[in-house]
Amino acid sequence: MSNIRITKQFTFETAHALYGYDGKCKNVHGHSYKLDVTVIGEPITDSSNVKFGMVIDFGDLKKIVNKEIVDHFDHATVFNKNTPHVELAKLLADHGHNILLVDYQPTTEMMVIDFASKISVLLPENIKLHSLRLSETTTSYAEWFAADQD
Repeated sequence: MSNIRITKQFTFETAHALYGYDGKCKNVHGHSYKLDVTVIGEPITDSSNVKFGMVIDFGDLKKIVNKEIVDHFDHATVFNKNTPHVELAKLLADHGHNILLVDYQPTTEMMVIDFASKISVLLPENIKLHSLRLSETTTSYAEWFAADQD
């Protein structure tokens, strides 16, 4: 049987600020992120299996990504917890805002690394995370490939 890659797309709205950055992104601002999750595996060959012919049910992949990524990041503001932004984060949280404190600079590059680590450990044993593409805008994105991690 052949290995097949399948991709599911997700969208979410997230705000962030890049502490110490020398451009406009030092200010709190938001993006309409698009996340493409590509996994690789062999389609199920057991004709008695309800998932016959599938690498993974798109619905199962959706549950994993929504639980680990979208449900947390959608309509949240992300700050690096190792910067003075924690003071702003506390103020916003005290006023009911959804705040995520992460231990990295919340760039698209670092977010895609974080997402890869969260998704890959929850995939079924016979399915591997192949790649992620996180688009911050329609013209800017970061990609993570398993093959590049060796």
